[in-house]
Amino acid sequence: MKRYEKQSRVRDSLRRIPRIRYRLIAEGLVVGAAAGGVVSCFRLALIYAESLRGTVIRMAQSSQTGTALALLILGGLCFGTWLCLRIEPMIGGSGIPQVKGELVGRMFQNWWRVILCKLAGGTMAIGAGLSLGREGPSIQLGAMVGKGFGLLTDRLATEEKLLMTCGAAAGLSCAFSAPLAGVVFTLEELHRNFSTDILLGTMVSAIAADFVSYNIFGLRPVFTLHMEAALPLRLYLLILIMGALIGVFGVAYNALTAWCQDMYGKIHHRSIRLAIPFCLVIPLVIWYPLPLGSGYQLVNQTAAGEYALSALILLLVMKFSFSIISFGSGAPGGIFLPLLVIGGVSGGVFCLASAQFLPGVEEYLPNFVIMGMVAYFSAIVRSPVTGVILITEMAGDFSNFLTLCLAAFTAYVAADLLGGRPIYDQLLDRQLASSSDYGMTRPLKKHKVLMESDVYVGSRMDGQKIEKMLLPKGCLVISVLRMNEEVVPNGSTVLRGGDKLTILCNEGDMKKVEEKLDAICRTVSIR
Repeated sequence: MKRYEKQSRVRDSLRRIPRIRYRLIAEGLVVGAAAGGVVSCFRLALIYAESLRGTVIRMAQSSQTGTALALLILGGLCFGTWLCLRIEPMIGGSGIPQVKGELVGRMFQNWWRVILCKLAGGTMAIGAGLSLGREGPSIQLGAMVGKGFGLLTDRLATEEKLLMTCGAAAGLSCAFSAPLAGVVFTLEELHRNFSTDILLGTMVSAIAADFVSYNIFGLRPVFTLHMEAALPLRLYLLILIMGALIGVFGVAYNALTAWCQDMYGKIHHRSIRLAIPFCLVIPLVIWYPLPLGSGYQLVNQTAAGEYALSALILLLVMKFSFSIISFGSGAPGGIFLPLLVIGGVSGGVFCLASAQFLPGVEEYLPNFVIMGMVAYFSAIVRSPVTGVILITEMAGDFSNFLTLCLAAFTAYVAADLLGGRPIYDQLLDRQLASSSDYGMTRPLKKHKVLMESDVYVGSRMDGQKIEKMLLPKGCLVISVLRMNEEVVPNGSTVLRGGDKLTILCNEGDMKKVEEKLDAICRTVSIR
């Protein structure tokens, strides 16, 4: 009976392939609007929490009674965050590795519990002053909305994952009012497939979420940078130098993040790990409060020239250190926005340092700030296209598109040559290795799912028979789309560059299949 049900589900999945594009558009609209509502609630909660933090700090500075009350509130926020993590361990960190893990069949999240606990835990952690961002949680929240919709409407496992992708795009779109970046990030970083079917669904979802966000927060860009002019050609060499340096800095960030997590791993009680950054909030409030919170206002202040070179260097060191300590503790919050802030400050430091040798460069301080942001993002996340589009949308300026591309490319190459790993892949592998700490001992679903992959021109499978793919046992290539015509494949079918494959496999094998396809179909080889 079970075998018959499994075969029936597989046949149902195959029948849905031709109709999935238009159904995904309609479903993406619903998921996008719902995810936009959830993430907007999260943004509103953070705005209120950060405003309340300022009130509490002023109260603590006014009297001893106010100080005692502020410490009590901080302790309550720490306890509340710990309680949320205890109820649902999968909300730890940014949430993007968890989404990646589920999309490749290696994790399973309880969608409604993640939404509730991430909303509460993320608000308390970021509101308390930890140097964390809202974007990773927003992506996880959006993905869980998509998953919840898929489960409530009894969608197949393949369609459920596509709805998660739509929800993730909606989450980032709403978090930063950047719909195009939301689409590109989910396709470049999460799904790693630029299929037209997926592209249309995610785009509709991102637009719907942005529409919800627009009606609540307006169309103002996240960063209000005033750039007098585009960077002149005579200063383009500085972009290459800065990009290379920030690429090295990005690799150092990833390495130090891993080291910090290793140090935290030696502390067996999550409550103690979590208490460390919360306790550090106290001295920072007293002596140097600038690193507190996500710090998006620091980008605007740096670009406006409010800090001298020595002050910027101090800010960079403190923000960098507190961000790693905050994130390494496992508190629910992202690194997306903090690393953009660190990148912007790094660009400011480079500009003011260059002005010591090249007078007049400081006039282009805002340009170097946004170039530093995109370079640092590209070096750490290794998604340069997303970085360029995201910063362009967040800054509301298109005059520096060429320089942003150059900075992103240089930083990406520098980080790649040094052997640095993308941060979210690094975090995912760590979480999979510590399954007991992240609640992944629960059984994964054993559904059959469909995967898609392009065959790149010049890859190992270009000109080779399907039987040479040597996919994991139980995997089957069920369709080859070539020049808009479908070929029914068998083992002797010869693949060509430009072919699009549809593969049926077990959900638990998705990560292995993805890695195999990357090696043989999506990597150009010299033969």
